[in-house]
Amino acid sequence: MTDLFVLAQSIGMTEQITMIALPLVGGVALTYAIFNLIADLRKVETKKVAQRLREDALTESANEKAAKASILRRQEQKGGVLSQYFARFGFVSNLQHNLERANLHWTATTVIVNLVGIASLSYMAGFMLQWPAWVTLSLTGLAIFGPLITFWFLAKRRMNKFVHQLPDVFELMSQALRAGHSLSNAVLLISQQLPDPVGTEFARVFHEQNLGIKIDESLKDMARRVDIMDVRFFVTAVLIQRQTGGDLAEVLDNISGVIRERIKLFGTVRALTAEGRLSGYVLLALPVVVFFVELVLNPTYANVMIEDQIGQYMLIGAGVSQLFGLALIQKIINIKV
Repeated sequence: MTDLFVLAQSIGMTEQITMIALPLVGGVALTYAIFNLIADLRKVETKKVAQRLREDALTESANEKAAKASILRRQEQKGGVLSQYFARFGFVSNLQHNLERANLHWTATTVIVNLVGIASLSYMAGFMLQWPAWVTLSLTGLAIFGPLITFWFLAKRRMNKFVHQLPDVFELMSQALRAGHSLSNAVLLISQQLPDPVGTEFARVFHEQNLGIKIDESLKDMARRVDIMDVRFFVTAVLIQRQTGGDLAEVLDNISGVIRERIKLFGTVRALTAEGRLSGYVLLALPVVVFFVELVLNPTYANVMIEDQIGQYMLIGAGVSQLFGLALIQKIINIKV
């Protein structure tokens, strides 16, 4: 009799969880479907641009494919209703900026919708499985902030590679201009001869020009997209030269020399600040390692932080404080060169 009562009680609990979960899952799925439907209906202009960009698709290089995908992504962002609405918020613009710098084939609106959906599913999974509150909240936060931190890291790594390629870019462009090539042909030469990210970004400038955008505007858009001071110097020099005249090849040689010296100085600064960066990593890892050691050596003492509700919130606060401290250390040792 007792076993039947427990079974009936468990079946009743399952039905209650199902009644709560199904409307939530259905609502999230319906919202996602409506979003994709609206996005598909408003891709008329994007399809026209895509048709134009499909020309010579069989012979194009990897840089050209990535550049065309970037142009289509920008066109889709401008044409979407949700994209235009969310673009008013600063964090959406920053997210789109990081996605462009990382050369990821998503728009900020799509990423936000997907992250909200994943976070909602994570929270519902924790609720239905009756996990502790701190575990559910941690998974939900990780589902949102984990990808955002990854996007930022990928963008930063790609832009660092971009900076180290700039001296070769300016030298190649200078030689092309001295050989009699026009600025457009010099841009095309860079997109063909150099790998990503420089090849992709200059290929995008060239294809935007073919679509009817002035090369001055395309260069300005590249400077805004990569957000690197040396690129802004280059674009400013090109714009001044196109208005007033002058020897652009010599200017590019001077910029190339300055950038090489800056890269050497930056390497020296990183060597001098290596101890500070290592201290930050050690301070971040030490409490975590000590906590797991306590779980092994003295589990009764360490389990208080896991089983007690106040201890759980203290663990969350400690994790946030650790990340905040690491950010402060990185800010201190980040010397502008």
